[in-house]
Amino acid sequence: MTSALIIYGSTTGNTEFTAEEIETALKESNVDITLKNVTDAGVEELEKEFDLYLLGASTWGEDEIELQEDFVDFFDDMKDAPSFEGKRFAVFGCGDSSYDYFCGAVDAIEERVKAKGGTLVAEGLKIDGDPETDEIKEWTESVVSTI
Repeated sequence: MTSALIIYGSTTGNTEFTAEEIETALKESNVDITLKNVTDAGVEELEKEFDLYLLGASTWGEDEIELQEDFVDFFDDMKDAPSFEGKRFAVFGCGDSSYDYFCGAVDAIEERVKAKGGTLVAEGLKIDGDPETDEIKEWTESVVSTI
């Protein structure tokens, strides 16, 4: 059975909701899921064997890389993690398009994954404001089609 790990950081609950909706959509595609809040996960989780790794963090403020506060240490630790060569990733996050760097956390995480040799299987899901189930499900289906 195909397996996936979802790690997310959420402050207002939007990114948590998105992670849970992704989990539901993946389960409907018969994917075995491990879902973790980043507060309960260390970067060593990325060393475990999964077919897909999904990382989610919201973006706060005006800065390009202003990650959700719980995700900051995980993101920093990714830099020193072993290579992600051969691993497949997808990234998602919530933000506010009124800021100059809309969903900059998604871009930063994608850049870190690529720098570590990981493969991005889909364009990052960037949600403006409140997440919508249909948008999440459509993105998740495009991710599933790659595994």
